[in-house]
Amino acid sequence: MSKFTTIAVSCVAAFAASGALAGTVQPFPVEVDTTNRIANGDLVTARYSAFENDFIGCGVRKFDDGVGGATAFGFCQAEDRKGNRAFCNTSNEDLLDVIEASGDYGFVTFSWNEDTECIRIGFSNQSFYLPKGLGSNE
Repeated sequence: MSKFTTIAVSCVAAFAASGALAGTVQPFPVEVDTTNRIANGDLVTARYSAFENDFIGCGVRKFDDGVGGATAFGFCQAEDRKGNRAFCNTSNEDLLDVIEASGDYGFVTFSWNEDTECIRIGFSNQSFYLPKGLGSNE
């Protein structure tokens, strides 16, 4: 092996070991704005937060109505490191579809009205929200 090849291989190995190939990470801590009735944050950052009360997420519950149909409702909830809490619920089928299409990791945002009904729900599933250690390069 030539001296140039040895140096080139060493540089590539050092570059890979430095984490430069790990990809972009974009943590988004949970934020709850009760004045404007909006909450957002990413699931991984909330789960591994240094603050025990941080959480955010949404869910759907469906129940058999006993006569061949089903009843469904959804909800979103969050609490930030300052103790600000948010909660909303919905039976709007379009918003339920958004919740059901969410992924395991990602950014969550939701808004509610004065009656705690969800009026906006959004998810963004991006590679930079994945937890550290999930891939083979970490």
